[in-house]
Amino acid sequence: MKTLMKRMGIEALYRRPRTTKPEPGHKIYPYLLRDLEITRPNQVWAMDITYIPMSRGFVYLAVVLDWFSRRLLAWRLSVTMEASFCVEALEDALAHHGKPEIVNTDQGAQFTGLDFTDLLTKQSIAISMDGKGAWRDNVFVERFWRSIKYEEVYLRAYESVSDARASIGRYLRFYNERRPHASLDGMTPDQAYFTPLPFRSAA
Repeated sequence: MKTLMKRMGIEALYRRPRTTKPEPGHKIYPYLLRDLEITRPNQVWAMDITYIPMSRGFVYLAVVLDWFSRRLLAWRLSVTMEASFCVEALEDALAHHGKPEIVNTDQGAQFTGLDFTDLLTKQSIAISMDGKGAWRDNVFVERFWRSIKYEEVYLRAYESVSDARASIGRYLRFYNERRPHASLDGMTPDQAYFTPLPFRSAA
């Protein structure tokens, strides 16, 4: 339907909420992933936020994704853009999966605030941030957003936050456990994350 609407020159007439809002005065960290070879799980994690439309209104989804395996390590839904739900998702990932060498985010205020950055620096985790407007710097998260929206979100009309949380949770289990990726040699994210080396993912 969206492709047909695009061909006809028709666009949906609703405002899409911005999920990347820089905060003046917050420290911006350099991008560390350019030309870096990602060779193992938990070497680099990526975090991002997107909006999830419901039958009335929308919520925000924050995810922690392992760059090597594309596995979703943690996620949270929120009705606001406050940093707390991003911090909670990161704390969940750290509690269940150890710690990465690098965490990459965009320059949104949720990720540049001290509540978030202090959590990383206190554990000696390097902080990497996308260039301004450089979505390709976090390309695997962008690919995940496309997958979840076209395979799950756009096919639903969530009636409530609890409905969205339950349905998205089912999709994320499917994504990790059963959805093969060509860039992972046909493996699922779970298989790539837990498979002993020398398996290597491809960009």
